[in-house]
Amino acid sequence: MIIRDAAPADAPKACDVLRASITELCVADHNQDPDILERWLASKTPENVATWADNVGRSLLIAVEDDAVLAVGGVTDEGEITLNYVAPEARFRGVSAALLRAIEARALARGASRVTLLSTETAHRFYLARGYKDAGLPQRKFGTTSSYPMAKMLGPTRS
Repeated sequence: MIIRDAAPADAPKACDVLRASITELCVADHNQDPDILERWLASKTPENVATWADNVGRSLLIAVEDDAVLAVGGVTDEGEITLNYVAPEARFRGVSAALLRAIEARALARGASRVTLLSTETAHRFYLARGYKDAGLPQRKFGTTSSYPMAKMLGPTRS
């Protein structure tokens, strides 16, 4: 497995991973509610994913093995993690943890000393186990019951 910057040509496969991960792995968040799923998946199109790979103020990273995209992660230059999804068939193989380390390294390289994200119910324990702390009250994103604002310091605090 390698982790690299996504290119616009990766968008269809990356989009498939996003949609499958949300639909199949985030059931605790959407509870199979078609309205929630529709809202959550609305922006997950190949056209949008291709624009997210423009590397302007943000990075879109993918974990790949042979021709398969295993995971997709996004982070802004300010340190906001916007995406971190794994293909259902790649779950529990360490792919998500490796991608998260790469996302954090990219944020640090771009000048962020702190990363933030809005975690799903499904991923909340994953982030807690990797040093993230809750950073506010749960929110209702896309109509889900709980999305958790979280944060983690990456480097020395700026003075």
